Amino acid sequence: MDNFFTEGDRVWLREDEQYLPSTVSSCSGGVVVFATDYGQVYTYKQNALTRQKVQPMQLSSVAGVEDMAALEDLHDGAIMHNLFLRYQQRHIYTYIGSILAAVNPYQPLPGLYDRPAVELYSRHHLGEISPHIFAVANECYRSLWKRLQNQCVLISGESGAGKTESTKLILKFLSAMSQHSLEASSRDKTSHVEEALLESSPIMEAFGNAKTVYNNNSSRFGKFVQLHFSQKGNIQGGRIVDYLLEKVSLLPPIRPTSSELCRAFIKAF
Repeated sequence: MDNFFTEGDRVWLREDEQYLPSTVSSCSGGVVVFATDYGQVYTYKQNALTRQKVQPMQLSSVAGVEDMAALEDLHDGAIMHNLFLRYQQRHIYTYIGSILAAVNPYQPLPGLYDRPAVELYSRHHLGEISPHIFAVANECYRSLWKRLQNQCVLISGESGAGKTESTKLILKFLSAMSQHSLEASSRDKTSHVEEALLESSPIMEAFGNAKTVYNNNSSRFGKFVQLHFSQKGNIQGGRIVDYLLEKVSLLPPIRPTSSELCRAFIKAF
């Protein structure tokens, strides 16, 4: 490769099978010093560097993107770095096409889930404005009428990632859309169904939970939430089914993937 480096260049440095976002901090006397964004410093002789060891960072990775399908650097390091950049800017949501990646901020973010946010995302299609879990919920809701088929949202992640909170936020959005679709005269009558669904989560969270390293209230079960909508677009009913992961025989002893969880759930029911 061309071993010409300039101080300040942004590059990917491969260490221990990982790509680390780095900056060329100095380059003189045949020696190049790299400083990673995560605090490490590496020194190499310039003539020993190869393209497998050091790669130039593309502009999309330098600036960060809302949709990681647009990243030009295609490796795990670029994905993690993009999430890190957005998290530093207090943007916890990022798209990968139609997939939404969420990073738990472990703190309230004012205004992110209030009524104006619900109204804003209800008026836009997925990808038209900044990534948000309400955009996914809205796309699911609209697709019921556009495709005339049942819709499904799969929420997956490690303990403490925010799966339960994400579920409640989707229910909050769908409840708001349901109430908006009703005439004012019938709104009070049907709001009890939505309220029951929203209030059922704390009750379910009181059972089958355990304390882990990352989460003091980790669910030990999977949850299947099913909602029934009328032709007018309002919620008519629903149910929440839970199943203990430890009792699903199909699951392997190691941590299951999302697809394995789906197959296990179908098998269990």
